[in-house]
Formats: sequence, structure tokens, C-alpha cells
Amino acid sequence: MKGKFYWQEGFGAFSYSVSQIDRVIKYINNQVIHDQKKTFQEEYLEFLKKFKVNYDERYIFDSN
Repeated sequence: MKGKFYWQEGFGAFSYSVSQIDRVIKYINNQVIHDQKKTFQEEYLEFLKKFKVNYDERYIFDSN
């Protein structure tokens, strides 16, 4: 749908403790390299599993 603007229907937010700030900064600084190793979808699903977030696969990454 090129040219059509719409807001996304969902979002994800994850937080880390202050003790992890150096790891988060390193991740952000190396994100271009990191993104070459796995897709956004793969990484997002890893976050959901890591943080034990219950989700319904019918509502993940709807391509419509």
C-alpha cells in the first residue's frame, strides 16, 4: 500500500535494569551489525520468549 498512511495497531516495549545499561548501549551502537544476523521478526519473538510474554501468533506481524 505505497502512499497510504496509517498508524500501527500494536507495539512492544521492554525494559532493562540500570545494571544492564552498558549492554543496552553496546547493543544500540552495534545495531547495524546485529541486524545483519537476524530479522526484526526473529529478534522480536526472542524478546517475547525471553521475557515470558504470552502472545497469540495470529496477531504477530500481520502483513495486511
